[in-house]
Amino acid sequence: MFTTLKNAFKIKEIRAKILFTFGMLVVIRLGSQLPVPGVNREFFSEWFAMQTGDAFNFFNAFTGGSFLNFSILALNITPYITASIIMQLLTIAIPKLEELQKEGAEGRKKIASITRYATVGLALVESAAMAIGFRNQGILQPGFGWIDIAAVIFALTAGSAFLMWIGERITENGVGNGISVVLVINIISSIPQDITGLYDQFIRTRSIPAGVVNGLVILAIILGMIVLVVLLNSGIRRIPVQYAKKVQGRKMVGGNTSAIPLKVNTSGVIPIIFASSIMQFPVVISTFFYQGGNGFWDEVIKYMSSSYWFRMAIPSDRIYTLGMIAYMLLVIFFAYFYTAITFNPVEVSENLKKQGGFIPGIRPGKPTSEYMTAILNKIVLIGASFLAFIGVLPFIFNGIFNAHISFGGTSLIIIVSVILDTMKQIESQMLVRNYKGFLSD
Repeated sequence: MFTTLKNAFKIKEIRAKILFTFGMLVVIRLGSQLPVPGVNREFFSEWFAMQTGDAFNFFNAFTGGSFLNFSILALNITPYITASIIMQLLTIAIPKLEELQKEGAEGRKKIASITRYATVGLALVESAAMAIGFRNQGILQPGFGWIDIAAVIFALTAGSAFLMWIGERITENGVGNGISVVLVINIISSIPQDITGLYDQFIRTRSIPAGVVNGLVILAIILGMIVLVVLLNSGIRRIPVQYAKKVQGRKMVGGNTSAIPLKVNTSGVIPIIFASSIMQFPVVISTFFYQGGNGFWDEVIKYMSSSYWFRMAIPSDRIYTLGMIAYMLLVIFFAYFYTAITFNPVEVSENLKKQGGFIPGIRPGKPTSEYMTAILNKIVLIGASFLAFIGVLPFIFNGIFNAHISFGGTSLIIIVSVILDTMKQIESQMLVRNYKGFLSD
């Protein structure tokens, strides 16, 4: 990776793209420190510290601390991510959008434009719910009127739209997928604070031998999780494809072999994001609008809140760990669901048949699609199980050892995936430039 970056900086065009990306990331980190007008940040920080649920910690990690600071970037790019996922689902359900997607570049531009409008709409709804909910709880400054609330709503919406614009500029003029890069820099910005917390809790307050052992164990766990994520992202099942020979003019063409690569983690981090959102949504809503008590609703919230899982030190709380089973089942379900809408074995089978391709030992047509479906179901189950296991690990450490880290599980998968993808894009740009240089010579 470092060799790739070193070689990339030697090329003027790619160096300019890397520096542009870095400059945009600096702007984002500066924006995360700009407070929303009229909000008492100290009062808000005190409220945040009193929250026992893990829902806001998850959201704050994705916003790079902007939510804790209640800055103008507090919503971050979560509305854009949600809008993009909704558009992907609607593309399958609405024939008109499916036609747009098949039109090529022009169709994708129209879908991107619709996604932008949907992002602004979602940002307005989320910022309104956030501002009104905080006002009802008295977290905002005394005397905060509706005009002030409107100012908060527009500030948060503008911040989210601004980040969406930066992400698109990074995609066009920088390196990698801009939205993913923005998300990763926010997550990475919280790592120094998490490392400091782990050091203070498990190393600094212990004797030298115990501190060294604890430090080595923490390092081994982090490296082990990184290795698992890399293996999960790089795992591929290749289905061999043979193309029949045919005569074109006086030449015999075809007869070559190829392969259909199926990733073990076919759906990426989407299942964890979906499952976490569903599990945490009631917790967030109850925090805004529910005063608490000892009824049925409180028991449900404890089952759904990851902060209550694996509390082995408190016998009465151990039962709430059963909520983790629902979480893992949701991850596996959404892995199958997202794979089903992004990969169509029937369509792939038909395309192979039209191109004269076939899988050795499998007849073209329906048998081919059934064969690919069977393989896909197996590798999705393996990938989803590993994904759920990695997603649950931080909850285990948090519940048993009270070791809270924001770069575990979901965050770690996002970081590793985006870094590997960005490195591949830089390498491909270097390769394209070398080809151009060779042709110009």
